Amino acid sequence: MNDDAPKSRVEGRLADRVAIVVGAGSTPGETMGNGRATAILFARAGASVLLVDRDAERAEQTRAEIEAEGGTAAVQAADVTQEADCERLVAACIERFGRVDVLHNNVGVGSLGGPVEVPREQWQWVLDTNVTSMFLACKYVLPHMERQGRGAIINISSLAAIRHTPYPMLAYHASKAAVNAFTEAVASQYAGRGVRVNCIMPGLIDTPMAMVGLSAGLGISTQELRERRNASVPMGKMGSAWDVAHAALFLASDEARYITGVCLPVDGGLSVR
Repeated sequence: MNDDAPKSRVEGRLADRVAIVVGAGSTPGETMGNGRATAILFARAGASVLLVDRDAERAEQTRAEIEAEGGTAAVQAADVTQEADCERLVAACIERFGRVDVLHNNVGVGSLGGPVEVPREQWQWVLDTNVTSMFLACKYVLPHMERQGRGAIINISSLAAIRHTPYPMLAYHASKAAVNAFTEAVASQYAGRGVRVNCIMPGLIDTPMAMVGLSAGLGISTQELRERRNASVPMGKMGSAWDVAHAALFLASDEARYITGVCLPVDGGLSVR
């Protein structure tokens, strides 16, 4: 496992909690995806984690890493753009663990092109994956959290929600802006019901999906892309999946008990450049 996680104390911060991590697998590559890092960190913090991914084999790899460290996890294969799958995954969590305290909505895809270049089907695919999946997961998780009188939902957005990227990625920009608005609306509705809802806006993060997918789309090597991205960050390098995971752990924990409706940049200073 590529583990460059910060060595801050995590034990016990999610003790006796149950977390659903959607997108808990990881695209193969030199580094690790945000979902896998977050699932591992939640388990290190004491949570029992339901690992949700369309690719069950990748989720099983995450489970193996968690269990090798003595953590508790189970796998649920699901396509979270499908309502029936979201209903089933939440039911599976309740059946397996008895409750759900944290929902981490992590799945996301990108697409190069503007309104002329992007086919209608691709536009819809990006919106369904990046936004509708969160709507459907929340639809079935929120009633359980409301009955419990507590819960934390963390949605993964992007700095692209508020800042233009150097590449034409209209569908991605629009979908991530929608994630921010969705987060704020649900946070406002459920603030008085014990449920906190926040989102993270990662900047340039060195994950396999980002590096492999974008380098292929731009027709350059991953090394050239990595150099370009590192140079554009005020702190001098891209973040890692662990940086996103630690932000998610904070927002999921009681340390953030008075925080809701926040869209948190994790970007090495890009948003203030």
